[in-house]
Amino acid sequence: MADPPGCCSTCATCLLCPYSCQWITAKKEKRKGLRTTKYDCSWFLFLFCVFLFTLVWLYFAIIILNDFHNFNEFIFRQRKLWLDWSLVLLIATAVLISYSSVLLVLALCLQLCGQPLKLHWVHKILLILTALVVAAAFIGLGIKWAEEWKSARISLQATGPFLHIGAVGGMTLLAWPLASFTYRTRSTGLRVFVLLVYCAAMIALYLAPLGITSPCIMEENQLPPKPTLIGHRGAPMLAPENTLMSLHKAVDCDVQVFETDVMVSTDGVPFLMHDEELTRTTNVQAVFPERAALNSTAFNWTDLQQLDAGSWFLERRPFPTVQSLSAADRKEAAEQRIPSLEQTLEAAKHSNISIMFDLRPENHSDYQNFVNVTLRVILQSGIPLQQVLWLPDGFREDVKEQAPGVQHIYGRKRVENEKEPVLHVNLPYQDMSSEEIRQYRQDNISVNLYVVNQPWLFSVLWCSGVSSVTTNACQVLKEMKHPIWLLPSSTYFMIWIVVDCVSFLIIIWAFVLMK
Repeated sequence: MADPPGCCSTCATCLLCPYSCQWITAKKEKRKGLRTTKYDCSWFLFLFCVFLFTLVWLYFAIIILNDFHNFNEFIFRQRKLWLDWSLVLLIATAVLISYSSVLLVLALCLQLCGQPLKLHWVHKILLILTALVVAAAFIGLGIKWAEEWKSARISLQATGPFLHIGAVGGMTLLAWPLASFTYRTRSTGLRVFVLLVYCAAMIALYLAPLGITSPCIMEENQLPPKPTLIGHRGAPMLAPENTLMSLHKAVDCDVQVFETDVMVSTDGVPFLMHDEELTRTTNVQAVFPERAALNSTAFNWTDLQQLDAGSWFLERRPFPTVQSLSAADRKEAAEQRIPSLEQTLEAAKHSNISIMFDLRPENHSDYQNFVNVTLRVILQSGIPLQQVLWLPDGFREDVKEQAPGVQHIYGRKRVENEKEPVLHVNLPYQDMSSEEIRQYRQDNISVNLYVVNQPWLFSVLWCSGVSSVTTNACQVLKEMKHPIWLLPSSTYFMIWIVVDCVSFLIIIWAFVLMK
């Protein structure tokens, strides 16, 4: 088998060395008897499958970044260790995909140069380990974080048209090494099998847009209004969560609603706190080390006022945006304390911002008293009741009786034969399809979905017609004047046909040229 024109000895040697881990020259007499066997072809196929496997995991890793702060909080509550695990995830994924990509490129170049695909045993072991690691990651995702499968399905509405173009382009480029392999192999059966598999894959890709749907495939004049923003615990990327500074930062982001969580101290003072323990967002371990593991409701208001609720934000940096804070913002963050609900309502009233909250913990033995105390504070604050959005389901009828002007937000979908019509729902973004959102919108039901941080997700929900979203990244979504992309169906159809036709012509050209 002669060397192809343009494939010099030095180039072939440089390709063989990292792939086969041995310095074999490209001269014919030095590699006499070396050829690509069926065993070597099976390892190349395994390499290609591992590459696709890690590529799919990379896609998943990017998608779950929208919800990764929840994972960081979960790990902290379990291990009392704060780390931005998204960096670990992305670095590990980048290493795995880079390794398999380099080996695949080397193999394709070796095939084009007519060199044997003798994969070294070290690479074989590492590829098996790569496949096992990625498989373990998928299994762990399915067991501990199953809702992210729904997130991936939603993401395809944002990326499907572009993934189709990328897949067609990648498979089209494979036509060159495939043509080289087809003309060189002596096994007719193997040649026919490979060509049939390739043709089947290309036909499937050419027809893939028939199954691709996206709410953003629409005319410009059909685009619903931009969803309003609800600050998740305020503006937690710009200030310590559930503090007055976070509320004011949310107001600066044009947020319409401040979403928070309320607990009640032992002496009956409602205050803002999300976690059942105070360890993540205060310095309780330094001030009350012997009581740090107690529930937040086990502290009185005097004790709570002694805690620093801002320094943790600067020390742990829960979001990368903390690094870009100004000196004035850092000083203000360090001075934050746990705010009472009364203080929060006063700030909301002056800022003309609504407040939506959950009352926790729901399983507390004195929960009915918590409801009554919270209602008393709301009624005494003087805030217009229409600015208060009530989330808790417990004792909802009592709330309607004592404060009839409060807006009730339901954490469930509507059901048939409702005694009272559901006008506002608040759900995870994974729990509502685009079709359901459109139907609710037609029925004048306000839909708020949480927690939406990434522009791609916000764009899909915007196109679907959602009323509002709860977000950590109000400063990012505020700047979006338009969805990331919007395509009329006729334009998308044209792109689809052109891409498929160009791909087909390039494949024919590759086989003719290589012959």
